[in-house]
Amino acid sequence: MGVELPFAPVDAIIRRNADGLRVSADAAEALAERIEDRGSTLAVDAAERATADGRKTLMAEDFGVGSVPDAETLELPIAPVDRIARIEIDDSYRVGMDARIALAEILEGYADEVAAGATTLAHHAKRRTVKAEDVETYLELVG
Repeated sequence: MGVELPFAPVDAIIRRNADGLRVSADAAEALAERIEDRGSTLAVDAAERATADGRKTLMAEDFGVGSVPDAETLELPIAPVDRIARIEIDDSYRVGMDARIALAEILEGYADEVAAGATTLAHHAKRRTVKAEDVETYLELVG
């Protein structure tokens, strides 16, 4: 699977959680790949819920979201999130705009959690840079 997310917004998410530490390009790439994996898995689950309701359009509630934020408040761009949602689902599904924004919000929250955990690990290692190994180690620790 090719990386759909541009690294700049992922890097910005890590930096806002990095507590003044530097961020390696590899860390942004590693987190972008994990965000994509998570997003495609969530989209498959959402497609199953839509199918159970007799729909071919994914909606925000299929992602378990009650309200959808303004897209302008999110760091992750919506177009790549739409492509992430379509990685593992059948081409016959449509992804509504509210579903794209809801998925972007969920993935951004996930990215914040992972970035904060990776920062903690970098601090623990007494390094001044958050690295890809911090991202991977955090995800291994939390399962």
